[in-house]
Amino acid sequence: MPGKDAKKNPCVGRWRIVSMSAWDADFIDEEEEGYFEFGAKGSGTFHFGYVHGSMDCRLGTRDGEPAVEWTWDGNDEMYPAQGRGWAVVRGNELHGMIFFHDGDDSEFVAQPKGTRKRSKKDD
Repeated sequence: MPGKDAKKNPCVGRWRIVSMSAWDADFIDEEEEGYFEFGAKGSGTFHFGYVHGSMDCRLGTRDGEPAVEWTWDGNDEMYPAQGRGWAVVRGNELHGMIFFHDGDDSEFVAQPKGTRKRSKKDD
């Protein structure tokens, strides 16, 4: 699992976004490889498509599984954007939701940085 602090919470580290329910893979990787990155001390960042942000994170559990919840502040195509999100560790994947205040939301799946990107035949 990502990061040296994974023993405390396996959410910590950089996760490669492999799928999102609202956007396709081309959009996810438009500017750079889409990712979420969670720090051990409550900070984090993400980037997908033309969206990037800084997160204020809380590591914990959700339904007994290791989890992270956050609020975020950033930009969507250079316009200010904010929202919230959550994710849980399932096996070697991170499954969650990201929400835009007064806007879109999307489910996502991410894998530890360095693992291969899922293909359609994996689904």
